[in-house]
Amino acid sequence: MIYLSHTAHWQFLGLIAGILSWILIMTTAGLNEWRLWHVADKSVITSGVAWVGIWKACFYSHALPRLENCQSIGISDPFAPAEIPVAQVLIVLALFCGLAGNISAAVAMRMVYFSVEDRRHIRLVFVLAGTLYVLTATFCLVPLVWNMSSVLNNSTIDFPSEFHLPAAPVRQQVGYAIGVGIFASILMLISGLLFLCYRYAWQAPRDTRDPLHGPWTETTLTQKSELTNGDIWGRDNPVFHSKD
Repeated sequence: MIYLSHTAHWQFLGLIAGILSWILIMTTAGLNEWRLWHVADKSVITSGVAWVGIWKACFYSHALPRLENCQSIGISDPFAPAEIPVAQVLIVLALFCGLAGNISAAVAMRMVYFSVEDRRHIRLVFVLAGTLYVLTATFCLVPLVWNMSSVLNNSTIDFPSEFHLPAAPVRQQVGYAIGVGIFASILMLISGLLFLCYRYAWQAPRDTRDPLHGPWTETTLTQKSELTNGDIWGRDNPVFHSKD
């Protein structure tokens, strides 16, 4: 068997980075701090800052000073701008795509590091893992950059009255959830490129059979069998035969 463990050290690091970035993307999806809205009226929002995410908007109030007062944002809510429902869909797709990429990358590493005789699909598995990683990074980057652009442009959201949020804040600030997501997306993109650039993914070895089960063993066993069947006792050395 042709061992390839020494050729995939960078891809092993790519697998670790892919798992870490997938966890960070999942963390980004659950965080509310995508947008920080600074409001002037502190009669309801005591801290003067509200956190607007892709799933809900939260703030601290006088009624519950130690708990967040949150209102959910649905994908079909008419007041939500386009970047929020798009982010809800793409982030979920990124989570599933990243999970599939991690599984494919783990299978690829198993084919390289362990004794797997059938390596005819090694090219497909590496390319699949790299492609899934790149798609995951793309699915995550698009809503992150879109929402960050809306914050920098101070775009407004016409919240319903039960949200107790003004349509336009005094100023907006990019939340740290977007920073975490962008870092995770770049890390995921690097992982995908590492798997796509793996040399044996494009130049797979032609003969991946175990030498112990190859032609050499078969020939040796055949010759030994012929020798045993042809002359079970062997042949005497002619030197030891004397002439009378």
